[in-house]
Amino acid sequence: MTDVILVNEQDQEIGQMEKLEAHQKGLLHRAFSVFVFNDKNELLIQQRAIGKYHSEGLWTNTCCSHPSPEETLEQAANRRLYEEMGMVCTVKRAFSFLYRAEFENGLVEHELDHVLIGYTNYPPLLNPEEAQAYKWISLDELEKDIAQHPEKYTIWFKIILIDHIHSLKKSLSI
Repeated sequence: MTDVILVNEQDQEIGQMEKLEAHQKGLLHRAFSVFVFNDKNELLIQQRAIGKYHSEGLWTNTCCSHPSPEETLEQAANRRLYEEMGMVCTVKRAFSFLYRAEFENGLVEHELDHVLIGYTNYPPLLNPEEAQAYKWISLDELEKDIAQHPEKYTIWFKIILIDHIHSLKKSLSI
């Protein structure tokens, strides 16, 4: 089982807990979301695999997860990029935000989510247990599609692209 890092709203560590238990109890924990762009400023998004413990089959950012207690955010992001998408690229921290979302299966995502950005032009090699499809898409196209079809996307991805799009674009300098 994997432990997550429990934090307060200032991102100070206050403990550790098994991942599923933290999601069952809805306790605030550290997470990250990676956004990988190509040289056309297109975002690599993935469709989550069927069988994921929540949000299966939905489109989301390049990858996301939780750092383990012995990892930095960058180390964790690179580990999950490789595990989910079969890729390696340098990532940098962009911004962070808090959110809480309840799912139909009773789990709660209550996360201090750190957004990291990376760049590559290489295609991913998907791990089918994590992602079933991918595509490169411009932020403008993505914003339009989310407005028209919000049910196709994960909650945290929509929060980032609706509530924090200016922070994301500022980090990209576009």
